[in-house]
Amino acid sequence: MSDIRRAFLGPFAHKEGPNYQWLPFQGKVPYPRPGMCPSRTFGSFESTKGFPDGVIQFARHHPLMFNPVTPLGGRPVFIRTSAEYRFSQITVDRVNAADGQYDVMFIGTDVGTVLKVISVPKGTWSNTALLLEELQVFKDSSSIINMQISSKRQQLYVASETGIMQLPLHRCSVYGKACAECCLARDPYCAWDGTTCTRYLPNTKRRFRRQDVRNGDPNTLCSGDHSKQRVSEKKLYAVEGSSSFLECVPKSLQARVTWTYQRHPNNPREEVRLDDRTMQMDRGLLLRSVQKRDAGVYQCHAMEHGFTQTLLQLSLEVLTSTNPAPRLPANQKLWYRDFMQLLDQPNMNAVDQVCPAVWSQKHNQPLKSLPDPMKKAPPLDQQDPTHKMWKLKKGRSRRTHDKHVPRAPRSAGE
Repeated sequence: MSDIRRAFLGPFAHKEGPNYQWLPFQGKVPYPRPGMCPSRTFGSFESTKGFPDGVIQFARHHPLMFNPVTPLGGRPVFIRTSAEYRFSQITVDRVNAADGQYDVMFIGTDVGTVLKVISVPKGTWSNTALLLEELQVFKDSSSIINMQISSKRQQLYVASETGIMQLPLHRCSVYGKACAECCLARDPYCAWDGTTCTRYLPNTKRRFRRQDVRNGDPNTLCSGDHSKQRVSEKKLYAVEGSSSFLECVPKSLQARVTWTYQRHPNNPREEVRLDDRTMQMDRGLLLRSVQKRDAGVYQCHAMEHGFTQTLLQLSLEVLTSTNPAPRLPANQKLWYRDFMQLLDQPNMNAVDQVCPAVWSQKHNQPLKSLPDPMKKAPPLDQQDPTHKMWKLKKGRSRRTHDKHVPRAPRSAGE
């Protein structure tokens, strides 16, 4: 508060010079000084309505103070670069952990996401911000306009122009089922109780509560934990010449992901080399134009605070694009071949010929000869006499509406 008071008692900001640079105002400041509360002690002003016009004009032209109010350490608490959003709201919860108190910041954005950030002390006067979670609250990406914390219910209420959402302040179960993952999360709400990552309560008397938010060193914290996490194994198939994506997302956002590769079980495991064809993305490894030599066993490793753990093991098998199609029994036929035969016809009139052919094949009946839709009909004098006579009778039975003779009205005596 002393820094804020010092800034408001300092000089006002003023634009001067040809470039309109912000400089401290060196002129005379009117009385009462803008920013002071009206009182009868100084000037006998009951409200701001009684201020002189000079004070009002000065406040309009000098709305800023020259001296800034900097945070502890002289730098912003949390910086996010190259982000496709802006911060819109912030609310802070002070949490008691095993090694002290921590400020947990919930920051709302203009795209409907909430960032969970903690400020960890680093040295005497400096802090380090850690991003714990980034949640998409509103699917329509509406801007967050208000946030409130309920410490009693341990809930966060988020509001936008389209709705209100309720979120828990802590989700300890998402940090995995191992002591190392719970420790590396560095969430002051959570702690390892010997079996799972659960809510940390300072008043509970449990011997196996393990938490280290400041350092997050699993080598020291989980040294007595003999339960090893089982590595998940998956098998993936890729076609030669196509692209394949090996997905691996660590639980901790501060972890650095590395990949190792082993082609044969007898070969040594080596680190995957990145190039134009092998690219590491945010959610895994992208293999472009897969080749035969890419087949093998891939392992995804997460490194943080000098601790390395294997998250996933993928077995990649590459199939050649020239492999023959599987043979089917003589009485079995692919269901889509008849449909593809219809799509191959450039002329829609030919559909009338294809459909009866397909029907006759399925019902084992001979196909009757159908007239060619593209063939022109013969002249009238060359047609069958019976057909010609039927045409003439049909034409005589029609009434001609072109030559309509009006009839005279009948008299009443008729």
